Amino acid sequence: MRSPRRRTSSSTRLADRALGPTTVNVLAIDQGTSGTKAVVVDAADRVLSIAEVPIRPEYRPGGIVEQDPIELMDSVLVAAHRAVDEAGVPIDAVSLTNQGETVLAWDPDSGRPLTPLIVWQDGRAQSITDELRPHAEAIAGRTGLVLDPYFSAPKLSWIRKHLTTSGVVTTSDAWILHRLTGSFVTDASTASRSLVTDLDSVAYDDQLLRLFGLQGERMPRIAANDEIVGTTGEFGGAIPVGGLVVDQQAALLAESCLDAGQAKCTFGTGAFLLANLGADPVRSRNGLTVSVAWRVRDVTSYCSDGQVFTAASAIRWLQDTGMLAGSQEIDAIASDDAHGVLCVPALAGLAAPWWRPDATASFQGMSLGSTRADLVTAVIQGLAAQVAELADLVSTDMASPLTRMRVDGGLTRSAVFMQSVADLLQIPIDVYPTAHATPLGAVALARMSIEPSLTLADAVVAWKPEHTFEPAWSRDRADSFRSEWRGAVDRMLVSGA
Repeated sequence: MRSPRRRTSSSTRLADRALGPTTVNVLAIDQGTSGTKAVVVDAADRVLSIAEVPIRPEYRPGGIVEQDPIELMDSVLVAAHRAVDEAGVPIDAVSLTNQGETVLAWDPDSGRPLTPLIVWQDGRAQSITDELRPHAEAIAGRTGLVLDPYFSAPKLSWIRKHLTTSGVVTTSDAWILHRLTGSFVTDASTASRSLVTDLDSVAYDDQLLRLFGLQGERMPRIAANDEIVGTTGEFGGAIPVGGLVVDQQAALLAESCLDAGQAKCTFGTGAFLLANLGADPVRSRNGLTVSVAWRVRDVTSYCSDGQVFTAASAIRWLQDTGMLAGSQEIDAIASDDAHGVLCVPALAGLAAPWWRPDATASFQGMSLGSTRADLVTAVIQGLAAQVAELADLVSTDMASPLTRMRVDGGLTRSAVFMQSVADLLQIPIDVYPTAHATPLGAVALARMSIEPSLTLADAVVAWKPEHTFEPAWSRDRADSFRSEWRGAVDRMLVSGA
């Protein structure tokens, strides 16, 4: 195994800030695909407590990915109470991040779920998007999004056609917030991921609602990301709830990507590369999506977004098949040479720029001499190659190359994987010092909701990179590998057509 070319910061913790910019203790709840995390952060940027409760989505044939709403809500409450109890301080504000495109139907009077949660990875709404294909260009122009079952409106429509016409159909955040506060609300960043929200006005579009068969539906109010949307008595007293945001935009904020051209990639269940576009929602010409990054102080900032549907979930597949004992084993097995084996890890389809939810994974170039290490390395390199493709497309859309990238998420613990990302992107990679970027982004927005005088920069929890990985491959080697890998994608798509 090679030694990754990395520089280690003198601090592997969040940067110390002697006097915090705020006077509040924030409970941030990060409700994700694989579980719920809750953190309490004080005014001096100290993380006082962290609690995590896992959730295992159910994956079934036919592209079905579901979660149990009761299990999910229980995970929110258990994680939050554990974090509050451990912190031992009064909570001044509660914030929430969410999965973005995961949806359900529920009774607005009782809060009772009427369907399972249909997870963002679920592909059953392909029939809905196929019917609307003639409108794809117009939908993209209005929403900044690609017409794909990944987004929430096709799944909402599918629920109405196939599961129930009762109650309301919303993203998961609106249901959680209703259970906590009684409010019927979502935030600007989450709403912009729906395919029924006009990107420029950040308001529901009546024509788009009709296209998806959602006319007449009761839709949650769209709140700004620095807005208090209600109070909750769940954690002692009437605590304001604000700083709502979708998960990936929360991480973009936490990693201080506050200016146009700054980018991050989160390696969670999937991999998500976001680049700040500033106040100009220029539509992508290369199959990426554009959505609201955040709306604060009456100003909307936008971001470009590229997705890889399987990242940690691909590593979990390696574990389930016996090729890895666990993600901690990656660095002991993988290297920078798969000896000719190439992997297209499309285990849940391909997102940007191909948008082929029907795509399936493939290994190519195997022989009797191929080893377990070669297969694991090929998966790692295939994931890194997809991120490199996204980085190129972001650079093309912005007409300016990315010069470095910030990363977070569980897979950043693998030095071999991070080195592969640096090698294929050919830029330095700065690793966020904790696995908690998403809730810490929500902390910043909660601070702004409570203290109107705060700027965005002052509200962000201070940090320094834990490691910086520099490219070890030459430009020629990276270009050659990526050309071969794109050929593998083309062959896979042709053979699966």
